[in-house]
Amino acid sequence: MTLSAVARFVREAIVEPDHIARARQTALELGAAPVSASVGSQCAVVAAASGARTMIEIGTGAGVSGLWLMHGAPQAVLTTIDSEPEHLAAARAAFSSSSVPVSRARFITGRAADVLPRMNEAAYDIVLIDADPENVIDYVAHGLRLARPGGTVLVPRVLAGGRVADPVARDPRTSDLRSLITETLGSDQVVSSLSTLDEGLLQIATRRTAEGRTP
Repeated sequence: MTLSAVARFVREAIVEPDHIARARQTALELGAAPVSASVGSQCAVVAAASGARTMIEIGTGAGVSGLWLMHGAPQAVLTTIDSEPEHLAAARAAFSSSSVPVSRARFITGRAADVLPRMNEAAYDIVLIDADPENVIDYVAHGLRLARPGGTVLVPRVLAGGRVADPVARDPRTSDLRSLITETLGSDQVVSSLSTLDEGLLQIATRRTAEGRTP
């Protein structure tokens, strides 16, 4: 069986909850480019396995990735940031129709580069980064600062449609993603993994020392 056949089987096997599927349709209509169901389900597993209570999302879209995170950690509080008011409005509506309590979702309108420096350090169990690919390196640096010791930074779309594997592709975005992947996977300061299904998902877990601090 070919790798493409395996990937197709996995995609078809995933059952997306109805409320997330509705949000996905809205996102597509808005051109908000939601994460795939396979990547969303991986994010949900990370949120569930970590027992996440506080999560922050850089790039709301129409709420698909946020709903997947809440699917994995329904008791968590999610802070989500986006510069597009229309996308945030769609996400609010999706969360409301999905019966997510108002107290568990905080929507911030603004550019991530302006908002992130004001967010509390080491305050989040999960940090998901899905905005402004040209700024991905800076956002990951912020994400590692915002994640608590033992927390996880999630970065979807890191494969750039497969371009990261093409040595001829040297545009700034692809080069940044390629560097991010190789440096993260080679670092002894974090525990990391790269999923290659669909758009890809880089998972970066901050280390916890015996005293409960990162090294």
